[in-house]
Amino acid sequence: MTNDKPHTQALPLSLESPIRLGMMGMTAGNGHPYSWSAIVNGFCLDEFKQLCPFPGIIEYLSKEKETQKISGVQVTHVYCNQLEDAEKVARCAMIPNVVDAPEKMLGQIDALIIATDIGSEHVERARPFVEAGLPLFIDKPLCDNRADLQFFTRLVEQGYPIMSSSSMRYCKELRPYHGNCSELGSLRHVFVPMAKQWETYGIHALEAIYPIMGPGFVSIQSLGEANARVLLLKHRSGCLATIASIYDLRYGGAICLGGTHGHKLLQTSDTYQAFRDQLLDFIGFLRSGIRPYPFSETEELMRLIIGGIESQQQGNIEVLI
Repeated sequence: MTNDKPHTQALPLSLESPIRLGMMGMTAGNGHPYSWSAIVNGFCLDEFKQLCPFPGIIEYLSKEKETQKISGVQVTHVYCNQLEDAEKVARCAMIPNVVDAPEKMLGQIDALIIATDIGSEHVERARPFVEAGLPLFIDKPLCDNRADLQFFTRLVEQGYPIMSSSSMRYCKELRPYHGNCSELGSLRHVFVPMAKQWETYGIHALEAIYPIMGPGFVSIQSLGEANARVLLLKHRSGCLATIASIYDLRYGGAICLGGTHGHKLLQTSDTYQAFRDQLLDFIGFLRSGIRPYPFSETEELMRLIIGGIESQQQGNIEVLI
């Protein structure tokens, strides 16, 4: 790609026509092509029970109506690294078109969801669609290294419509504490346990606490081994955050807030709601052209992800954000 400003699909998209979404997947252990497509299009639970390899997705979809969907938008095309996966997703979520190469979606969709969670792959996955000017939603984490963060930041500075987030930003149990912990006094400490790898799942912990603590993280330090570590984060407010990133931890969705006047244990549980609200934010962005939150928040979150990686690689040093 050249350094010229890319030609982009103008936002907002028309309110009169349904939005045609493409869905790109998938990476090991990440079932978002299944879940997100089902939330947008509706789904066939019998097909999910037969074809979907993610029991957790089947569990929360079984509590919803199969005909429930998001109006005015449809996932019309799906691509997965393995054609068999794409065909299964299409059957489960009633997607009419399966393609065997992502570029075959060009000219057929209005926006693309890149539903993969390996940050180092996202620049190359996005590149042909950036060159075509399509709006993008990129699954968490957006990236995992400084060069790729610079690539995406430059695009956004040029006006390119890209969003990326973790569904933890949208958990209804956490929203009352977004920027408002007055009942706890001055917030002094936040603790979050998180399973799997920091590189892919650390963003869930970070984006859970970021709207609570707000922008202004100063540093991050990784302590321990790659698959069992505690990350210490310092915030300009004086509040500390610790994230226990343990690969084989059974994560239960708990977050502990501690302040000068008390503490609060928050428990998240409604995965469907969080994913749905996450998708609605992206669709609202497509319809209005207005970002639901500044990209600078995503940029700071990626600096924390990258800082945690660099701290681990460089002997557990403290990395300034």
